[in-house]
Amino acid sequence: MRRFLLPLYLLLGACMPVSQSEPATRAAFVDTSLPPMKVFSVPRPQPAATSNADLSRDFMDLAMGLESGRALDVFTRFEGPITVRLIGSVQNTVPSDLDRLLHRLRNEAGIDIRSTAAPDANITINAVSRAEIQRFLPHAACFVVPNVSTLSEYRQARRSNRVNWGKITSRTRLAIFLPNDSSPQEARDCLHEELAQALGPLNDLYRLPNSVFNDDNVHTVLTGYDMLILRAYYDPALHNGMSRSEVMNRIPGIFARLNPQGEYLPARRPARTPRPWIEAIQTALGPGASPITRRNAATEALSIASAMGWQDHRRGFTHFAMGRILQATDPAAAREQFLAADRYFAATPQTSLHRAYVASQLAAFALTENNPDAAMTLTGLSVDLAVQHENAALLSTLLMLRAEALDLAGRASAGAEVRLDSLGWARYGFGSDWSVRAKLREIGSLNPLNRARDRL
Repeated sequence: MRRFLLPLYLLLGACMPVSQSEPATRAAFVDTSLPPMKVFSVPRPQPAATSNADLSRDFMDLAMGLESGRALDVFTRFEGPITVRLIGSVQNTVPSDLDRLLHRLRNEAGIDIRSTAAPDANITINAVSRAEIQRFLPHAACFVVPNVSTLSEYRQARRSNRVNWGKITSRTRLAIFLPNDSSPQEARDCLHEELAQALGPLNDLYRLPNSVFNDDNVHTVLTGYDMLILRAYYDPALHNGMSRSEVMNRIPGIFARLNPQGEYLPARRPARTPRPWIEAIQTALGPGASPITRRNAATEALSIASAMGWQDHRRGFTHFAMGRILQATDPAAAREQFLAADRYFAATPQTSLHRAYVASQLAAFALTENNPDAAMTLTGLSVDLAVQHENAALLSTLLMLRAEALDLAGRASAGAEVRLDSLGWARYGFGSDWSVRAKLREIGSLNPLNRARDRL
């Protein structure tokens, strides 16, 4: 199980200049130091608003299958208290992010889990370099494996059934491999996804609009939906080693008890996601493919989404992917794809965060067109969503866009204040100082005022 590395997706280079090729050189922040890093404090998860019929189906697909599509014969989880150890060269933000996550798991999912320094911990989180991770899984940002605790153990056992998720019948010891040279947000995102899968479901489903258990990487911290799934996973009515039919017989009653309001919500029953669409999306957005290959893959994904008759967030996501690919070569066509993505997201419940990503793209277009009012409206509607979902990369991007819009509207002092605010969040979201400054220059290059200064 691993979190995919999609370097062309979402906010990594998401706001490229769309109407000129020359870079802007204005020093938007000329001090040699950046303000202190900002971090999120109080979680704001939204309760799951999903029918229990859909939840039961989702649970079975998440818990009794692997990402490859392979079905699992038995249900596995930890039994009893769970301990988590953190080792390796750890980033400064990781211990506090882990403590916050463990607190949420105890309080929202009801899981008996705590940190420890003991070497016999149930789950060992290894902070290692990105290069070490990609030596084993080239397309992964992080991953989790059973029955080992360290990288050396995994290296020795990696080709054996000992670390094969399809062969295990219980969970007692697991290792998570986390990058120690990524941005703080990427490390935290990996913590959330990999620890959730270490504890519970091993599958990801693109049909879920509001979950970390989805390889689209829109949600970066565990949602209210995810915590409900994990609470059900550790319900006393289930236990390690149950068969698929045993779990299926008990899960409706579990959700009726845990989520009584879900008994009265209508089921949506979204269609399953075909493997060819998944492969096309991963080719379009993943590393290693040529521009032509990416575009062809995105075209194939759009064709499949259309043939499936999708009207949900997956159709919107496909248009978003195509917009990202077209952005550098055909800005007008890219904008149409982003607008189409927004229409499908708007028609699907629980996709406000998806729309915030689209808003960042459309705000970039508004800036290049000298339309600061539109850019301020788009960013203003999305800033609180980024805060609510604890996405510092998205938040800082929106604030940088808003700062440029304020400058363009003649409100330079307000723009400077918003820009300064963006930098603390950017340090968490993008990491290194050079990454923060590169993002600042990238977004500054969208502003017609800056392009005019550069030509003088």
